[in-house]
Amino acid sequence: MEKEQACLDALIEARLAAGGSSAIARSLGHLTPQAVLQWRAVPADRVLDVEKISGISRYRLRPDVFGLAPRSEEAA
Repeated sequence: MEKEQACLDALIEARLAAGGSSAIARSLGHLTPQAVLQWRAVPADRVLDVEKISGISRYRLRPDVFGLAPRSEEAA
């Protein structure tokens, strides 16, 4: 449950950093803002794109897929 909340918190931060769900949907293509709003976590196949769009690390967006951030990234 704690990991799910961490993913959701990171997703919310990514939405804000990217300029909202509409901006993410536009950048990803073939998605509606409503679809992005329904995510409880960024789908694994979209994480790298959302990371580029928002600047939020893949390790924060999906720690269950990418694990813990390497030491060099934690310092950044």
